[in-house]
Amino acid sequence: MSPSFSDVHSVSIDPYNSKANQMLHKTETPKEQDAKIDKSAKDFESLLLSSWLQQAQQSFATVPGGDSEADADPGKEQMQGFAMQSLGTALTAAGGLGIADSIAKLLHKSSDKPAPAPLQTLPALGLAR
Repeated sequence: MSPSFSDVHSVSIDPYNSKANQMLHKTETPKEQDAKIDKSAKDFESLLLSSWLQQAQQSFATVPGGDSEADADPGKEQMQGFAMQSLGTALTAAGGLGIADSIAKLLHKSSDKPAPAPLQTLPALGLAR
């Protein structure tokens, strides 16, 4: 005997106990969370510095009246991008500009706040907790 539509429709799904929800809301130790915040802030500063360095390098790369044929190497821009990215990472590792520290401080402060209350209902699905 096959299940009818009413049997299938009455199956209860609790989104708050699903495996995906548990993975999304995995609890981390404060030490793990602090390390993640610090790494993210440093990664952001590194990317920001790399972007600034690439833009500065492109602005000052050409000399007015210079020979553009001599600089026509097809891999030049890509290699210079790698170099600027490495330089940005090295600058951040050496202390950077302090951007990572400021961002990390704000993120640590915001992570100390209590988490917002979970949703009590999912109106789009007609599910209540």
